[in-house]
Amino acid sequence: MHASRKFEDLVLLVQILRKECPWDRKQTHKSIKDNLVEEVYEALEALENDDFEEFKKELGDLLLHVVFHSVMASENSQFSIEDVIETLMEKLIRRHPHVFGEQVADDEKKVSENWELIKKKEGKKSTLDGLPKSIPALIRAQRMQEKAGNMGFDWPEWKEAWGKVEEETQEFKETLSSGSTKEQAQEFGDLLFSMVNLGRFFDLNAEDSLRLTNIKFEKRFRYIEQQAEKENRSLNNLSLEEMDRHWEAAKKAL
Repeated sequence: MHASRKFEDLVLLVQILRKECPWDRKQTHKSIKDNLVEEVYEALEALENDDFEEFKKELGDLLLHVVFHSVMASENSQFSIEDVIETLMEKLIRRHPHVFGEQVADDEKKVSENWELIKKKEGKKSTLDGLPKSIPALIRAQRMQEKAGNMGFDWPEWKEAWGKVEEETQEFKETLSSGSTKEQAQEFGDLLFSMVNLGRFFDLNAEDSLRLTNIKFEKRFRYIEQQAEKENRSLNNLSLEEMDRHWEAAKKAL
């Protein structure tokens, strides 16, 4: 067999692997579920780095998981890859009546409103249904706020959202001196939630923003480690003042 550009050839390849490769044959939906999550984050990292050659490869890995799970399901007469494709297409057509029907949606906000209303008609009990509790809390907070906002539950403007940040900051500060650990955690969560909300008014994605800060911190901290190594010293032997000096140098150098 050789590589091709045909989707059906990929499905056939996976079917062959399931029959002839001991490792592939042994796998179940649950045995590779963590790998699926890992592949998503690898794709995001490639995208964050603007490495589109790597991004192409990671999308291929994601596609492999879609096909692999579908082939396993087909073996158990649960569903096929064709069922997956048809179900997806039906949903996309149904949720885009402004494209495939008579409904009018002149802007992105109207499209989002219609999307949520259509989901409710499909049997969703809440606008917030469909958000897995297992996804990172920061992402879930942003998505919940976006969904609620699409239904009109939102501050009119960013200044009011900023006022909420100030309110939550004060409440968190008060618990630091007199509150229990549980109270501090709750108020800290409220503060983070309000910050996510504020960022939305400026089209800032909380997860992406924090990821950028993480990258920046890592680069600067590694710089401190490198400077300590050049001085033939271990990092924990540097004083806080020395580390601060290297940190400021890193801010200028990186």
